Amino acid sequence: MREPVPVDACPPEHAAMGHCTPTIAAVPREPIPTLTDADRAAAFPALSHPHMAHGATTWRRLDIDHLEAWDDGDTRGQSWEGKASWGGDIHRAWLRSSGERTGGHLESAQVELRYSRAVARWWDVVGGLRRDWGDAPSRTRLGVGVQGIAPYMFEVSAIAYAGEGGGLAAELEAEYDLRFTNRLVLQPMVEVELNSKDDPRRGIGHGLSEVEAGLRLRYEVTRRFAPYLGVVHERAFGRTADLHAADGEATRETRWIAGIKLWF
Repeated sequence: MREPVPVDACPPEHAAMGHCTPTIAAVPREPIPTLTDADRAAAFPALSHPHMAHGATTWRRLDIDHLEAWDDGDTRGQSWEGKASWGGDIHRAWLRSSGERTGGHLESAQVELRYSRAVARWWDVVGGLRRDWGDAPSRTRLGVGVQGIAPYMFEVSAIAYAGEGGGLAAELEAEYDLRFTNRLVLQPMVEVELNSKDDPRRGIGHGLSEVEAGLRLRYEVTRRFAPYLGVVHERAFGRTADLHAADGEATRETRWIAGIKLWF
């Protein structure tokens, strides 16, 4: 239907003199068309592209936290510490290893297989099996504890061990990344070892046994590759210090280190 066009009541000669305003003819009105299935399909297409699919729920990663050479003034050596992990956000398997070489021979090494389960945001409960060997008699022990990120982004770990050799042992670790720039990072760290009984064959006494503190300044050439320089200080306490002294070993030492940090 079209509405009738009204008669123009303002002649052109009067409009030119401003005496009146001509009436504009009404525009025909058309009804809104009814939506069809084709219209809806065009407005809301099906999202079936491959890049819209959910990501993988399993991740794999290898971290070489420390691969370094050191010099304490009297001897030189090398040490390593790294871990591989596989799993998802809740359940995860870990393979960890660390050790030291001094004077061309293996002084100490350990390998640990862990399982972790997330129990809170940033926190996991962990348990596993650890094997130690080297100059001292080998030991196999079970471990259980927690690991995660504390307030202010401190990475912490607290693990208790029991097994061969008797008694209980606990290892506490904490580290923090202090960023001076986007690539230059200073990492302070501290490790504390406690034992419930003496183990003279391994040079370990009860109570607070050893503390290691270090500073590593790294430059992240890429996020996966970062060389660093640093200093590490180790000290034995109590009965452990007595056992070291009896064997002619130093109860404290400071060494300068250089190494690289990698992840894949």
